[in-house]
Amino acid sequence: MPTLFEPATAGALELNNRITMAPLTRSRAGQDGVPSDMHVEYYKQRANNGLIVTEGTFFEDINRAFLGQPGIATAEQQEGWRKVAQAVHEEGSNIVMQIMHGGRLTLPSINGFDQGESSSAIAPGVTLHGDGESREEVPTPVALDAEGIERVIQKFTEGARRAIDAGMDGVEVHGANGYLLHQFLAPSSNDRTDEYGGSPENRARLAIEVVRSIADEIGADRLGLRISPMHNVQGCLEEDEDDVRATYKALLDGIADLNIAYLSILYHDAESDLVAYLRESFGGFTILNTGFGVVTELEEARHIVEDDLADAVAVGREIIANPDLSYRWKNNLALNSIDSDTFYTPGPHGYIDYPAAEQK
Repeated sequence: MPTLFEPATAGALELNNRITMAPLTRSRAGQDGVPSDMHVEYYKQRANNGLIVTEGTFFEDINRAFLGQPGIATAEQQEGWRKVAQAVHEEGSNIVMQIMHGGRLTLPSINGFDQGESSSAIAPGVTLHGDGESREEVPTPVALDAEGIERVIQKFTEGARRAIDAGMDGVEVHGANGYLLHQFLAPSSNDRTDEYGGSPENRARLAIEVVRSIADEIGADRLGLRISPMHNVQGCLEEDEDDVRATYKALLDGIADLNIAYLSILYHDAESDLVAYLRESFGGFTILNTGFGVVTELEEARHIVEDDLADAVAVGREIIANPDLSYRWKNNLALNSIDSDTFYTPGPHGYIDYPAAEQK
């Protein structure tokens, strides 16, 4: 079996090691959604890791999911990301942009619209931080009609094209964490009676169509997909494992002929039968992230890769606090402490001021 620090190939992506940076919400962009010099420095600092995946990036104002989210909807945003990609490349790493549609998980103070849009007019029953001090109840979304679905597919694809034109090495489609594509996949948030609802195959249809459209535009070898089956967050519940297996099997079967670069799975148990089933169903390069509820430490990362539970591991909080995590882990160096109070706060503190280890 390969070791955690060996190189790997995922489609067109060449990884220097098998430690990947998970997509991490950091809320450092302004209202214009343009990545700043802080973003350039933040991603540059972390480029020693095998693959950088950006925070979820909106491609149309209505799908903004949180304040401070960067976008890829305008020429100015594209130019900001070009500087980020160039900085990461100068450090010798690859960077992939995660593009996402927040769906119903937004507020009028975030996206500027009265409602979000989703698979169905079902409120998630959760609260979000808007521009006020207190959390706000998320309103009931508008159910996308056929024309709206076509627009979403087109805008996803345009966002992917902008990302590649900005110099990104690839794009990761966000189909996880209760956002739009997950809202279509999960029966709790999808009560449609058309071809996008009901059966597992129908609920997987939009995610399949988005992936296939983007693959046609930028090449499947530069495309990844992130999923989080049975994550059960943000009002998006998947509690029947038989249905989950059928739904995600339909999704993976629907894109199997493309041979996309990778599948990224967020699931708490690396040794679960579900992860093994998904990996076998996909048949390609798989990244596994078990660290949503707990911090992913070196022992877990080694276990995932070196016991062949996945081809690479995605790490979040330890890479926030330790930009040079791959170097520290490889050389058994002490780690910086994680300051969770600064995960979503504006400014450089807790973002670009974590010290790097002294190089031996």
